[in-house]
Amino acid sequence: MSRDDSNRGKNASGRQGGNFKKKSYARGNAPIKKNVTPSKPMDPNSIRLNKYVANSGVCSRRDADIYISAGNVTVNGKPITEMGYKVKLSDEVKFDGQLLNPVKKEYVLLNKPKDFVTTIRDEKGKRHVSGLISSASKSKLLPVDKLEKEHTGLLLFTNDGSMTKVLKSPINGMRKIYHLVLEQELRSADLKKIQEGVIVDEKVVRVQDVSFIADAPKREVGIEIFSSRNKIVERLFETLGYKVQRLDRVVYGGLTKKDLPRGHWRYLTDQEVINLKMIK
Repeated sequence: MSRDDSNRGKNASGRQGGNFKKKSYARGNAPIKKNVTPSKPMDPNSIRLNKYVANSGVCSRRDADIYISAGNVTVNGKPITEMGYKVKLSDEVKFDGQLLNPVKKEYVLLNKPKDFVTTIRDEKGKRHVSGLISSASKSKLLPVDKLEKEHTGLLLFTNDGSMTKVLKSPINGMRKIYHLVLEQELRSADLKKIQEGVIVDEKVVRVQDVSFIADAPKREVGIEIFSSRNKIVERLFETLGYKVQRLDRVVYGGLTKKDLPRGHWRYLTDQEVINLKMIK
């Protein structure tokens, strides 16, 4: 039997002269696509109940499911235990009787450069710090406190009004560390006065620590203070006859400038937020 006979009856390729042809998806031969029903567009005014609860800062989304199934959450006065339930932003949602706000709380830390203002009022022709964090959030984030235009360092932004209120005037104060450059060298006698307490506007200003910066001129000073009084560091030195030339905030309530170059920002970690919420 010849080789041709042995191949007879088998499918041969088109190159070999057979009748078999491979499928071609060239123009006109493409497979017919099945009609797919388009999905309904998401309603921007509705949100899953567990996300609503989580965004309010009560708990995580996973824990929210547990509380919802237990009946701790009400929508417009009615307990909702259904998983995946959606609510409108206009609905009244309560957790254990407390009204919730669905706007997610956000916290951004900026290492402020000089020549940027922090005041909320309109400053024509001046650059505002909000422009440096414009890509951080769609929500309006406001600075917790102020740094003067010529000053640099850590500045915290958030839309958490409750936290802002506490951090602006905490009962026990807020730990802050500054690196200062004075116009003249600080005398050792005045350094001791600061350590013992200086009266500013009829109130004694206590500092946790103050010292010269190592391997630097005596114009450069590091100071740790808990007071939240307005411009208290500058006023303290002015009382003793010194003018602050440069001020850089290097620590703010446990937050530091580590891995945060000047002009850059980052989000706070969950643990950092928890630590700040413990301040009273």
